[in-house]
Amino acid sequence: MSAQRAALPVGSSGADPDRATRRDRYDRATAELDPPFALLDLGAFDRNADALANRAQGKPIRVASKSVRCRELIRRALARPGWHGVMAFTLPEALWLLRSGTCDDILVGYPSVDRSALRDLAGDPAAGAAITIMVDSAEHLDFLDAVIGRRHEPVRVCLELDVSWRLAGGRIHIGVRRSPVHTAAEAGALARAVAARRGYRLVGLMAYEAQIAGLGNAPARQRLRGAAIRAIQRRSLAELTERRIAAVAAVREHAELTFVNAGGTGSIAATAADPSVTEVAAGSGLYGPTLFDAYRAWRPEPAAFFALPVVRRPGRSVATVLGGGWIASGQTSRSRQPTPWLPAGLALTRTEGAGEVQTPVVGPAADRLRIGNRVWFRHAKAGELCEHVDALYLLDGDTIDGTIPTYRGEGKAFL
Repeated sequence: MSAQRAALPVGSSGADPDRATRRDRYDRATAELDPPFALLDLGAFDRNADALANRAQGKPIRVASKSVRCRELIRRALARPGWHGVMAFTLPEALWLLRSGTCDDILVGYPSVDRSALRDLAGDPAAGAAITIMVDSAEHLDFLDAVIGRRHEPVRVCLELDVSWRLAGGRIHIGVRRSPVHTAAEAGALARAVAARRGYRLVGLMAYEAQIAGLGNAPARQRLRGAAIRAIQRRSLAELTERRIAAVAAVREHAELTFVNAGGTGSIAATAADPSVTEVAAGSGLYGPTLFDAYRAWRPEPAAFFALPVVRRPGRSVATVLGGGWIASGQTSRSRQPTPWLPAGLALTRTEGAGEVQTPVVGPAADRLRIGNRVWFRHAKAGELCEHVDALYLLDGDTIDGTIPTYRGEGKAFL
C-alpha cells in the first residue's frame, strides 16, 4: 500500500459553496503576495464582534488581548457597541496598551511578579487609576509589599475565584488549575486581608469557568463524548453560579466592587445570565479559530487565516506546502494542529501532520492544486497565530486594505 493511501486524513472538510467563494475572493485579493502571510477578514471580524455583543445580553465585553495580540484590532473591537476594557495577560503589556492610547481600563488577567513593571505601576498615578492587577493569595500581597513597599498610591487589585468543579472531596478536578481560592468563605477571608493592607484597593472579582468557556462540547464525529461534556457543563454551571453568587456577596462585605468578570467566547450567553456577573470577557471569538468549531451553542465565523504555497505534488491526491507547523499550545493532540481550510476537501495526514519545513495535504481537492497555488489554513487557537507573523493583511470586501502590525511586529513579546 502506498504511503499516500496509508495516511489517514485529519481535520478533513467537504464541499462548501461559501468556502469556494471565499477561496476565490482571498486568492484574487492576495494574488500579488508571496506566502507565507496571514490574512484578517474585516467583515467576518466585525460580524463576530457584533454577535458576541448580542450574546452578552447588554453586559459589556472586555477584550481578552492574548487572543488578539494586535493593537489595531483591539481598538477596532472596542469601537463597536457592547465592548469596553481590555483583559491583558501581563502587566508590561497593560502598561504599553495604556501608554499607547489603546485603552484606559485594563485588567491584568494573571498575577504579575515582574518587579520592574510593578514599581512602574506603583509610581505612576495615571497607570494606577487605569490598571487592575490580579491576586489570589496573601502571598501575592507579601510579594507586592516587598517589591513596592508600603508607601504608595493605592494599587487596584482583583481577586480571582477558582470555579473549577471539584467532586469526591476534591479528588476529581474538572477545569483548569488557577486560583487557590475556591469557596465563598475563602474569598471573603482574602478580601478581608486585602482590605486590611495599606496601599491596596480591591475593586474586582474574576471567576473564569474554563471547563465551560474553553471546552468544545460538540466535537466532530464524537457524539457520546459531546453529550457527556454537555452534561458535565450543565451540572458544573449550576454549581458554580450558586458558589459565585455567594463569593461575590462575601467579598462585598469588605470591598465596594466595581466589576465581577467571568466567562469567555464559549460561554458568553450562559455567563451573562448569572446575576452576580457584571461583565464578560472574549477574544477568540473575534478570529474564529478551529477549536471553536466544536461548540454547539454558537460558532464564530472564521476570520483569521494564514496562506502557504504548494511546492510539491508527490502523487495522486497529495500536495505539499512549504512549512506549516504552527502548532497551538495546550495538551498535545491533533486538535492543536492548524487545519487546511481552503480549498475545502483537504486534510492533514496522521503520519506527518503539520511539519516544520513541509506539510502534505491529502484529499480530492489536492488533485486540483498546482505548484504555486496556495492553501489557506486556520490556526487552532486565536492569538497564537500572531506569534508567527509580523503583520496581518486586512481584507476589506474584495480588496486588501493595507497591513497592521501584530505584537510581534511591534517588537513586543509579553510571554
